[in-house]
Amino acid sequence: MTTQSRTADSPPRLEVSGLTVTFGGLTAVDDVSFTVGDGETVALIGPNGAGKTTVFNAVCGLVRARRGQVRVDGAPAPSSATGLLGAGVSRTLQGLGLFDRLTVLENVLVPLTGTSPRRPRRRTPGGSRARALGLDTARETLAALGLGDLAAVPAGTLPYPERKRVALARALVTRPRLLLLDEPAGGLGPADIDRLAGTVRDVSGAGCSVLLVEHHVDFVTDVADRVVVLDFGHVIAAGTPDEVRRDPAVEEAYLGVPAGTGASEETA
Repeated sequence: MTTQSRTADSPPRLEVSGLTVTFGGLTAVDDVSFTVGDGETVALIGPNGAGKTTVFNAVCGLVRARRGQVRVDGAPAPSSATGLLGAGVSRTLQGLGLFDRLTVLENVLVPLTGTSPRRPRRRTPGGSRARALGLDTARETLAALGLGDLAAVPAGTLPYPERKRVALARALVTRPRLLLLDEPAGGLGPADIDRLAGTVRDVSGAGCSVLLVEHHVDFVTDVADRVVVLDFGHVIAAGTPDEVRRDPAVEEAYLGVPAGTGASEETA
């Protein structure tokens, strides 16, 4: 995966500034700001109902902010999936959204073709070459995630952990500059979480920025360069994983007790 050349004066890969989202009379997110730099992994955590998913959906363009801005490489973030892909942004969602009757390879090809692989397409000059390049890229991505032997298997027949890897492969096949992950470790066992952590580190090491929403604290500690903690729609702490874990406001938000008790393993 390659990224565009950047200078010291370049804007952050992702910048969220003053984000406020309301639903009716309820303020779900209030004046949230943070950045994600080049090749940086930032985790967004917080207790249930803290506003994490709302922020994630605002970044993805799935909900509209009342105030504030979301910018990618200094430009306003697109509000559609097609626009996000064009801006070098890819995402996974909790629902996975796989086409169960399509093979693993066909699922991963969808972002490259812009349509279901089984839907007839109009022939265009160079179309065969583009299709071949897309197949090569999709197969390389599957191999990198340990899915190469499953390319011809219908996605709907796979166990959940492998389905999650297919969804991740589909997000990575476009070679994004910014990857958005919504609870990527959810429903996975220890071995699959370790594999996922390795993939996230590889992606970040290749220069792709990552924003993830996650509940699994050990996974966050393993992969995140910085952590942003939300509670009741507000940022209550931000810093390295170690700094955040020692923050009294974070302990109180998760446990409802004074600092010093110590957070449990999977309460994020």
